[in-house]
Amino acid sequence: MALLGVGSAAAQFPERPIRIVVPYPPGGGTDAVARALAPKFSEALGTPVFIENKPGASSTIGLDSVAKSRPDGYTLGVVNMAFVANPSLIKSVPFDAVKDLAPISMVTTLPLVMAIHPSVPARSVKELIALAKSKPDQLFYGSAGNGTSNHLLTERFKAITGIKMTHVPYKGGAPSVLGLINGETAMLMASTSSAIQFFQNGKLVPIATGGSKRLETLPDVPTIAETVPGFEAIDFTGVVAPAGTPPALIDKMHQAFVKALASPEVRERLIGSGAQPAGTSPQEFAGFIKKEIATWSQVVRDVGITID
Repeated sequence: MALLGVGSAAAQFPERPIRIVVPYPPGGGTDAVARALAPKFSEALGTPVFIENKPGASSTIGLDSVAKSRPDGYTLGVVNMAFVANPSLIKSVPFDAVKDLAPISMVTTLPLVMAIHPSVPARSVKELIALAKSKPDQLFYGSAGNGTSNHLLTERFKAITGIKMTHVPYKGGAPSVLGLINGETAMLMASTSSAIQFFQNGKLVPIATGGSKRLETLPDVPTIAETVPGFEAIDFTGVVAPAGTPPALIDKMHQAFVKALASPEVRERLIGSGAQPAGTSPQEFAGFIKKEIATWSQVVRDVGITID
């Protein structure tokens, strides 16, 4: 009877709007991915879907609200690199990343772009490294906040190249881009979606991209790895539900996300923003999360990243 009840619930689901919590302010790369997917996800499930931005504490405030929501499929959360790094960075994360949230799907990978203010006298990774070495701690780099992907990856870049730069955390991706435009910082590992318009109008300069190959949207911009072999600056986005959400609902939502990702207009919008559509199974995403938590635990120890 219990199995019949679950099957019946899955068949009827959804009966009301679904809330997707983005644990960052509007305007950043993670928010852009969620908003690109939401209309087609809504269409696939036949119910309204709305985005709620709930930023703070390196994504933990928003994701804690998801972890503590009813496991009925009507509250989902968007995760990125901070989600897998936080267990090693934050002493008291209010939820367990593995036990309290159920993976649905990784939806994109997102190579970041090393962007600089036009006043910075460097136009390549090699020149930026030389400049930073000549002025230790005098160059400022921005991030979307402590523990976010651009913070972590820049700290890793600093450790590998032996440079010293000063971290300036902002409250979200969009404010960090604005800080760079205003000259408050010299460099930012930015999401393409939040910065590409400023590359086009000359307010920012892209000097390298973080993937293993050049981006379609920035084909003339080299990768960081062309100067620093093996280094990648890649974020990801994925979707999770509260632990205890019935597997039948997880599967139904996974299929809806895969369908949304297959839409030509969604793919075009994501690729245009520098993101690469993914669409892994819940099981694959669960394995990825566990592996990345272990990886970042080691990186945090080796590099000595601290949240200031």
